[in-house]
Amino acid sequence: MSYTAIIDYGVGNLFSLSSSLRFIGSEAVVTGDRDVIRRADRIILPGVGAFGDAADKLRATGLVPVLNEEVAAGKPLMGICLGMQMLFEKSYEFGEHEGLGYIGGSVCPMEPDLAAMGDARKIPHMGWNDLSVRHPECPILKYTPNGAFVYFVHSFYAKDCDSAIMADANYGVTVPAVVANGNVYGCQFHPEKSGQVGLAILRAFTELGGNA
Repeated sequence: MSYTAIIDYGVGNLFSLSSSLRFIGSEAVVTGDRDVIRRADRIILPGVGAFGDAADKLRATGLVPVLNEEVAAGKPLMGICLGMQMLFEKSYEFGEHEGLGYIGGSVCPMEPDLAAMGDARKIPHMGWNDLSVRHPECPILKYTPNGAFVYFVHSFYAKDCDSAIMADANYGVTVPAVVANGNVYGCQFHPEKSGQVGLAILRAFTELGGNA
């Protein structure tokens, strides 16, 4: 059976994400079981909340070595929102925290960068924003046209990762919206809250790996 493992480590919008995958006809298993993750064809790392707390919870599960092994073996992995931010090397959200290091770069607060430009727009960046697709050949963007709108909720964003940016959004600063490094992908926005555009991105991801 081909399925996507959604990592359950105590944070993340698990129900709506698994429901979205089932809506597009893809089997999804919400799990913290390392054997279930190893048998999966692809993995999603969700996440909401603060980086440091989420990183501690993920490490406490003992699943980080499993994720490292599966990524090294070429299995597709996608991080969503905070889950995407955890793919990077570091975060400076209320201190300095170590990420998974699958993608080079750091996660930093948006507000100081906006303030430095005299931009007073609201933080968090919350709501619909259009995508500027830089690399339409990116596998998870194959059904996503330039200018498609997706739903964001975040106050921190990735920096120093230009080579990994597949699509961005403008919110006074350039927000890396879709990133990729080999078989590792990330969406800063919530595909499960982004209507047909988000479902198309999830569908493209579920076509990667294993017998999909």
